[in-house]
Amino acid sequence: MLFNSFGFLFLFMPVVVLGFFALARIRREWAAAWLALASLFFYGWWDVRYLPLLLGSICFNYWAGRYIGAAQGKARLRGLTLAVAADLLLLAYYKYAAFAVASVNAALGSELPVMSVVLPIGISFFTFTQIAFLVDTFRGEVKEYNFVHYLLFVTYFPHLIAGPVLHHKEMMPQFADARSYRFSAGNWAIGLSIFTLGLAKKVLVADNLAEYANAVFDQGGAPGLLVAWGGVLAYAFQLYFDFSGYSDMAIGLSRLFGVKLPINFYSPYKAPNIIVFWRHWHMTLSRFLRDYLYIPLGGGRRGTLRRYLNLMLTMVLGGLWHGAGWNYVIWGALHGGFLMINHGWQALWRGRPAAPPSRAGRVAGVLLTFVAVCIAWVFFRAPDLPRALEVLRGMLFMSGVSLPDAIGARLGDGARGWLEQHGVGFYLGGGARFVQTYLWVGAAALLVFFCPNTVQIMRRFEPALLEAGDALERASAARFAGWEPKRRWAIWIGVLMVLSLLSLNRPAEFLYFQF
Repeated sequence: MLFNSFGFLFLFMPVVVLGFFALARIRREWAAAWLALASLFFYGWWDVRYLPLLLGSICFNYWAGRYIGAAQGKARLRGLTLAVAADLLLLAYYKYAAFAVASVNAALGSELPVMSVVLPIGISFFTFTQIAFLVDTFRGEVKEYNFVHYLLFVTYFPHLIAGPVLHHKEMMPQFADARSYRFSAGNWAIGLSIFTLGLAKKVLVADNLAEYANAVFDQGGAPGLLVAWGGVLAYAFQLYFDFSGYSDMAIGLSRLFGVKLPINFYSPYKAPNIIVFWRHWHMTLSRFLRDYLYIPLGGGRRGTLRRYLNLMLTMVLGGLWHGAGWNYVIWGALHGGFLMINHGWQALWRGRPAAPPSRAGRVAGVLLTFVAVCIAWVFFRAPDLPRALEVLRGMLFMSGVSLPDAIGARLGDGARGWLEQHGVGFYLGGGARFVQTYLWVGAAALLVFFCPNTVQIMRRFEPALLEAGDALERASAARFAGWEPKRRWAIWIGVLMVLSLLSLNRPAEFLYFQF
């Protein structure tokens, strides 16, 4: 069941919301149980065969958490180790078994049978969420062990399929708070506005960009410079609006129930360097990798070399988290290398008098970071390594420059001849698609780089759980008035909702569902 489907919007959500607030008037625990059961139904709608797997994982980790919380000394550490190992083995079987066997066959020339295992949807998200719970329990940060609340914490349908990755200590107090069970017109106004912004991102922008990204990545042949960059930029913006749209929809849906989810995006393409990019892209995953992988590995406490090795290992494993394939390994390694270069550059200038960054310098940093991210996206999106290399060669001017013949015909003989003399070729067909690609890419770029993000639009009303002291948030606060519960905003949100509903004739899945 998709958030961007009529069945969800006009059947599932009304029934769940009405049932929740009706039961909350009688008993809060009944309302929490109702929401947990609705979340299980939501998950089972995809494939009911994997519902026992989800429930088994929940029961095991709840029991393991109780054991870890009550144990002392070495038994406590042993319980954590065994429980986390079991979670990772389950994830490895479903997500990486076929990849591992295929890699062994390729390396050794063997013919081991490649297992055909269907990946349960959302397994990475609910596994990481529960690992975080176990580690927080070991650290003594978990104070409540209500099974219904834990079941709801893991299965909570706004986040279950594609995040954000939640912390137990963030959500459990909200599920126990009586205010979360009272209907609030304010929460509904805020929640529906955020949901509508996310829905518009998905159906009005991301889905329209998909055609132009697919035309480059899913077809054969070596694309020229402009075609390659058009497809890669289309994908970069498609992924941004698709995943940030899902995250906004999740935050908005959760707010209807009086529950705040953590923010997951904060204008990452405006980041002046790759370090800031990873603080603002998929923020809850970045936080998880930092707190439960990078820091336990030693972080930056054991010397510069070890710090860089930890960065690389963290990003490579982060790449593998996204998918079982060498493309994802390369994507993670590229980002690990980018981070190492960025940290090395900062270390080189550390201790020297720091001049205020110029506007030109900041723009150059944003553009350089964005180009590096787009190059890495090629490996993330391409169906296989050979296609990724073909697209990359096109981006790096190694496949020449070509334009549709229809555009050349409109340039006139003089301009066309001059271009041909300087190495520009022309090909038949595809003129309309070429122009449409860059029109959509240009429109998406204007939205990304020159418009406020959802947090900035809604910031006066605490739209989500925010990291304290965010520099971008402080810098943007004075430049944009933001959302208010007034008529003009109701009209704008209403128009966006109508346009989005008119575009739901063929709902498309969210890209991060495959992870």
